[in-house]
Amino acid sequence: MAKIYYEKDADLKVLKGKKVAIIGYGIQGRGQSLNLRDSGVEVIVSELKGTTNYQNAIDDGFKPVAAEEAARSDIIQILTQDHIQAEVFKQSILPHLKEGNSLMFSHGFSIHFGQIIPPGNIDVFMIAPKGPGSLVRQMYIEKKGVPCLVAVYQNYTGKALSLALAYAKAIGGAKAGIVETTFKEETETDLFGEQTVLCGGVTALIKAGFETLIEAGYQPEIAYFETCHELKLIIDLINEKGIQGMRKGVSDTAEYGDLTRGPRIITEKVKKEMKKILDEVQSGEFAREWILENRAGRPVFDSLSRKDNTHPLEVVGKRLRAMMPWLK
Repeated sequence: MAKIYYEKDADLKVLKGKKVAIIGYGIQGRGQSLNLRDSGVEVIVSELKGTTNYQNAIDDGFKPVAAEEAARSDIIQILTQDHIQAEVFKQSILPHLKEGNSLMFSHGFSIHFGQIIPPGNIDVFMIAPKGPGSLVRQMYIEKKGVPCLVAVYQNYTGKALSLALAYAKAIGGAKAGIVETTFKEETETDLFGEQTVLCGGVTALIKAGFETLIEAGYQPEIAYFETCHELKLIIDLINEKGIQGMRKGVSDTAEYGDLTRGPRIITEKVKKEMKKILDEVQSGEFAREWILENRAGRPVFDSLSRKDNTHPLEVVGKRLRAMMPWLK
């Protein structure tokens, strides 16, 4: 069982007198920055001038600076997208790091796959909220919290864990719980989950079900409702009550179909393919592929995205969602 820390295990005083830099004012960067500031932490924000995120930071009362200036802080939290973190670190952060500084992440990709090689005289740790930055902010305002993961990669000062826990407390995570992990475990399970279940698995399953009904002569509108739209109801029930709780929230007919037909869809063959994908993640094969894809200008990424933009599921879905005012 994983070790879990709570508010009693974290002391905000360890952040006193320290300046925290947030590199990247996206959804996660905004949520963490606002919560840190409201917890009394000195925060400096870095964002590219002229971007929407830059203006958002100004609207929120920050004065965004260049990454080079922000990197002179005590704790530097890198919240840019994975594929540009290495360049930002090398060009704008590394030259300004001092002994005893802390380098932070909310995802371990760049460290685990060697895109960022930190100097040995700093702390390196991770606080990863298990929810989007908007939820991190909302829960903080409601005096609640979003569970976080904590991992220490490099403990030069001997205080890396206490700093990480204090940071998690400052953004509200300690109210819910801070689960101990490693950069390796967080990165590999995160990528695997995205590819096989949360994004890749779910979207492929939706499209396959939709296409099967269309090919059998059913109307696309009906197929969309039954294979895509109603998925939210099921996911919400699972989030609230678990899989068994979800089954008690649907009809007996649906539950029987789930129990008897589900294993015919997700077969041992599918699990073997999942294992292959996990092997690609663990070996670094996927990371290398993604890094090269970005260096080449994303030809595969853009091609596949354009193809799905015109899929009948997207076309009919856009029209049907316009009929649903609650989605707006």
